[in-house]
Amino acid sequence: MPHDQPVVAVRADDGHRFELIHLPAKAPRQAMFFLPGMGLSARHYIGFGQSLAECGIEVFIHEWRGIGSSNVRAARHCNWGYRELLSLDLAAALEAVREQSGHDRLMIGGHSLGSQFACMLAALQAERCSALALIAGGSPYWRVFGFRMKLVMIAVMFGFPLIANIRGHYPGKSLGFAGREARGVISDWTRSARTGEYRPRGIKRDVEAGMRKLAVPAIGINMARDWFVPDASLHWLTGKLSGCEVAHRIIKAGDEFPADHYAWMKRPEPTVAVLREWMEEHLSIPFDDGVSTDII
Repeated sequence: MPHDQPVVAVRADDGHRFELIHLPAKAPRQAMFFLPGMGLSARHYIGFGQSLAECGIEVFIHEWRGIGSSNVRAARHCNWGYRELLSLDLAAALEAVREQSGHDRLMIGGHSLGSQFACMLAALQAERCSALALIAGGSPYWRVFGFRMKLVMIAVMFGFPLIANIRGHYPGKSLGFAGREARGVISDWTRSARTGEYRPRGIKRDVEAGMRKLAVPAIGINMARDWFVPDASLHWLTGKLSGCEVAHRIIKAGDEFPADHYAWMKRPEPTVAVLREWMEEHLSIPFDDGVSTDII
């Protein structure tokens, strides 16, 4: 699906090429680097980025390897995992955002899996992170879910890697969850689901320790009807940020807003309002007009 937004071309050290979508703001008060959910292209977050840009937050939306503008696709002969996403793609993207925005430190945000990567990236590059914004995201640790979802997660933890290994990639669109994913990504994701910890293969640094040492303002925003990410999942993830001042907010559902895992992307205004309120209070970013939020 094409879009008409400006982009920032990025090339990782291994030759992978992709584009960040750039939502510029007039006289920006802050810059955010935002990470999509699993299987979701950057273009799905344009409306969210535009809403933030309109209130003075410059936004750069990441593109995952294998999706959208990326020049590779997952296949038996083309595989990668969290190591490549963190050490190659996100490192290169952060540098590109620094050059484009002029900010050495950025607010790092994410949705779903992107929230987990936002925490891992901040743990590995703490000097580049000024704040964390986690939206409808949490840990996939199977023990934090209710009984029925525990059974689903147990099946997923063993079934998804098996399917990916047989097919040479994970066929998310056929299975109704995520997109076409690399075997290594599914392996690393299910490992975190089994253990509740982030210890990606090939990353020598202790990511869990980095999360504990991180000391920045953070907010976790959950959707009231998000069965993918219940409160316990979000709190398991933010519980790793023991050195951060973490605020938790829940977006209520309304007559025209179901407040689930994906609907907020089409109606980002309530989420942006909560972010603005938090940024004004915790990041000392002034906003001129009043903000009306519908949270509990």
